[in-house]
Amino acid sequence: MNTQRGFTLIELMIVVAIIAILAAIAISQYQDYVIRAQVAEGSSLADGIKTAVGEFQNNYGRFANGTNKSYGLSDAPSIQGSYVVSVGVGSGGIITAHYSATDKKANKVIDGQALVFSPITHAGSIEWVCNKSSTALKDKWVPTVCRH
Repeated sequence: MNTQRGFTLIELMIVVAIIAILAAIAISQYQDYVIRAQVAEGSSLADGIKTAVGEFQNNYGRFANGTNKSYGLSDAPSIQGSYVVSVGVGSGGIITAHYSATDKKANKVIDGQALVFSPITHAGSIEWVCNKSSTALKDKWVPTVCRH
C-alpha cells in the first residue's frame, strides 16, 4: 500500500493565504512606524529652539518680536532636517516645524503639515503645548505630547 507524502494543494493555499494576511498587517504597521519617525524629527528640531525661546523669556520677561533672529537663531529655512523643511519662531514664541515631501524625503501623508508648539508661562516656567496643523496628521503619527 502506498502512503501519501507531502502537502495537498489546499493545505499549501491556506499557508500562502495566512502569510499574505500577516504580510499585509506588517506592511501597514511599518508604514505607520516610518511616518511616526519622520514626524518625530520636527519635535526634536523644535526642542533646541524651545531652549533659546525659554532663555529669552527668562532674561527679558517677554517673548521677542517673532523671528528666529530675535532669539539668536538661524533663519527658519536654515533649521531643517531630513523631513522638516523649516522650523521657525512666530509671535508670542510659537514654534512651527513644517514638513515637505516635495523638498525632502518625507511621506506624502505629512507633506505640507506642521507641528505647532505654543509656550504658556507659569510663574517663571514655560509649559509647551503641542498641536497639529490639521487633522490630516493622525494622532497615531504625532509624538505623545501632541495627542489631544
